[in-house]
Amino acid sequence: MTSNPLEAALVADGFSFIEGARWRDGRLFASDIFNKQVLTIDGSGKVTPICTVPGFPSGLGFAPDGSLLIVSQADRRVMRWTGFRLEPWADLSTILPFMCNDMLIDHQGRAYVGNYGWDSDEDPTTQSTSIALVQPDGNASVVADDLVFPNGMVLSPDSRTLYVAETYAARVSAFDVAPDGSLSNRRIWASFSAKQFPTIEDAKRAGVILPDGMALDAEGALWMGDAGGRAAVRVAEGGKVLECVDTKDLTTYSVALGGPDRRTLFLGAATPSLQIELPLHPGVTRSSVFSCRVEVPGVGLP
Repeated sequence: MTSNPLEAALVADGFSFIEGARWRDGRLFASDIFNKQVLTIDGSGKVTPICTVPGFPSGLGFAPDGSLLIVSQADRRVMRWTGFRLEPWADLSTILPFMCNDMLIDHQGRAYVGNYGWDSDEDPTTQSTSIALVQPDGNASVVADDLVFPNGMVLSPDSRTLYVAETYAARVSAFDVAPDGSLSNRRIWASFSAKQFPTIEDAKRAGVILPDGMALDAEGALWMGDAGGRAAVRVAEGGKVLECVDTKDLTTYSVALGGPDRRTLFLGAATPSLQIELPLHPGVTRSSVFSCRVEVPGVGLP
């Protein structure tokens, strides 16, 4: 970790678990998972609920027509919020084995959706899983497999490289993206551990960076939440930590580069994962949104 962490200011708090942070039209959009709400936060810190998602909202993105797409975790669906009603868009329950998490929407309106992979309460052994690609008409297929907890994703400005956080493998993988959205040439972009973790608990206790939500900047570095720590980190290809933002007693799970110049780093932070007890419900966790000014602006998607 760097010796002089950047300071973050509180934007808003009182949430259960903030995920899927996205900047759009002068507002931060985010999912408050255990309160089952999608919300926005404006420049003054005012929080406005958008809609309720009974299956627990997570990843967010915007279709070319401006409608908001929302991952519904528990039922493995992607929903569409039109501004008036919530409607189903894609059913991933037959191709993804367990709860969905983060999502990235590309310029064509295609969605890349990650997932947990397995129920660790039933079987603690780490298992691999897939990424789904949802076409604009809602049809879905598996586009990559053998990933461990594929989570946050970002797309390069030229739309040719997809970066995927494999949280409990402590690494970021990169893929070449073809014009049809298919993925190839997988390689490790950054690794934070030389060993594999037999269980999620082993990963959490290893004291290494566990990449979560991510944002790409104009120098090719990735800002990422660290699901195993108490900070957001800026990482160069290969894994060197360039900068960090200390979030004190909370863990950063989601980040976004926004603001008019994309130099405001937003951080969705919540109770450290080792302190979260089941069953999950409002009150089990606490969560806040912070922000910090950075020198290098964001690029690419989201």
